[in-house]
Amino acid sequence: MSESITHLKIEIKKQYKPKIKLQIKDGYKFVDQVVKNNNLHTVCEEARCPNIYECWDRGTATIMILGDICTRACGFCSVKTGKPTWDDPLEPIRTALAVKKMNLRHVVITSVDRDDIKEDYGSKIWAETIQQIHHHVPGCTVEVLTPDFKGFEPALLNVFSAKPEIFSHNVECVERISKSVRSQADWNRSLNVLKFAVDKGMHTKTGMMVGLGETKDEVFNTMEQVSDLGVSIFTIGQYLQPTSKHLPVDRYVADEEFLHYKSFGYELGFSVIESGSLVRSSYHADEQARLFHSNSQNNYE
Repeated sequence: MSESITHLKIEIKKQYKPKIKLQIKDGYKFVDQVVKNNNLHTVCEEARCPNIYECWDRGTATIMILGDICTRACGFCSVKTGKPTWDDPLEPIRTALAVKKMNLRHVVITSVDRDDIKEDYGSKIWAETIQQIHHHVPGCTVEVLTPDFKGFEPALLNVFSAKPEIFSHNVECVERISKSVRSQADWNRSLNVLKFAVDKGMHTKTGMMVGLGETKDEVFNTMEQVSDLGVSIFTIGQYLQPTSKHLPVDRYVADEEFLHYKSFGYELGFSVIESGSLVRSSYHADEQARLFHSNSQNNYE
């Protein structure tokens, strides 16, 4: 029986494993140059995102602040883990000037977890980065994809005070496997972060991966839980193992299943749903933001 199961998994992988286009074009080269010239980190590179060539060619990138060493070691993530040595008070303004150079209308900012910065978990740098972008690039909307800040509400309020147009924090996976996927995080803490953001009037977003051992019913249940919190934007994509040291892929999800999740999400009342094998939280985030604001305006009218 075990041999037939293994064979079945191989056949599923062959059928559904997403194809990634690796094309280096002028747009990619331009963004790469801006990132390097401004000594910035991007989650696109650090997390080995499969969409980096497409997104950078479109002139978009997700900038990662507070260094490139994370204090946590999630089983799905290829960002370096260790003791951070980051000390760069000029990072917020350099980030803003890079955004201006790239002529962005929408930018996503994320960061490593900085559990070592006990007083605010790095949230003041978050706030300053948002403020600098608003100041230097007034036509650019800012989306933040934050860690949980240990659930520390004053840290979250620091971020909210800078008025990002979209606040995002990912639940990453279904509750049952959460501890094995991100051992230093907490499922309920993530839900509390999202609820706190909604209650404070933030346009709120979250995302998750599939292919980590969850069931379809668990995905539907997760979507319901998040929808009940008042979250507006939801993304769902295929987990891809970054290296052999990370969690293995349990299965490759069929396109039809992703379409089912998308349809179900709209039935639940999400304003925007991105669901597909190569979808990541920041994938086409500019288009998600435009669609969200368009849908919100139509609902208001």
